[in-house]
Amino acid sequence: MLRTTYRGRFAPSPTGLLHAGSLATALASWLDAKSAGGIWLIRVEDLDTPRVQAYAIEGILQQLALMGMISDETILYQSQRISFYTEALHRLNAAKLLYECSCSRKKISEHVESTSQTPSAELVYPGFCRPQEPHVCPLSNHLSAVRVRIPAHTNILGQNLPQDVGDFVIRRNDGIFTYQLAVVVDDGYQGITHIVRGGDLESNTARQVWLQQQLGLPQPFYRHIPLVVNASLEKLSKQTQAPPIWPRNSIEVLQYLHAAGEHLGLGLEKPTSQLSIAQWQEQAVRAWSD
Repeated sequence: MLRTTYRGRFAPSPTGLLHAGSLATALASWLDAKSAGGIWLIRVEDLDTPRVQAYAIEGILQQLALMGMISDETILYQSQRISFYTEALHRLNAAKLLYECSCSRKKISEHVESTSQTPSAELVYPGFCRPQEPHVCPLSNHLSAVRVRIPAHTNILGQNLPQDVGDFVIRRNDGIFTYQLAVVVDDGYQGITHIVRGGDLESNTARQVWLQQQLGLPQPFYRHIPLVVNASLEKLSKQTQAPPIWPRNSIEVLQYLHAAGEHLGLGLEKPTSQLSIAQWQEQAVRAWSD
């Protein structure tokens, strides 16, 4: 297969081990890369240190390796890249796109609930701390969050950012950089060209594209896969008590992979004990390409 400029990635947060939902996402991103003859990377998104489980970092890498998915390049850890996020923060600040915000989530939520006519999953910031005129933010109050200032009439991918998203946080009031900024900086740094991820992250795409534009970074191609849900139609997650996958032998590996492939619509026959993991992967790559 000819190699291409395709560069994809799977970026788990180590707040727990992989479950069936995260395995399906990992497999989809791996298949998309391999079917294009591209590079597939693993990035550990361990920025949210209060929620990171130390055992989960190595555990996730072991889970992926058991499934035959190994990063083609050195694994990137976000916790080691704070200086790069800080540099991006200062670049946005120099463009007068930031301001500090001391509002609590409770205050924002109560205001949105009292004024909104239709319920929304997105908690759009009402702009309490937004200064009237753009300015260079001192970035001195580490007890305040830092928000981006979205210009009026900003429309990206059919989404009205001021109306649908609002001025979102890129550094929390505890000093931790948010997913929105870190993922954009890292995708640019790693030259990611294609992103395959769960449908729950689709609503993040427009704001990430906007950040890419402000930072002069290329826009990857995005693809979102359907979420794996439980019997109550809830997304599988740590919050919904999704059990971690931990195969005891190659047969169970194939069973997990087959279930993930079924969710992705590969249409492969149920694997037998004679089938190796590598052979299943070959079949899966061909099915994904079709």
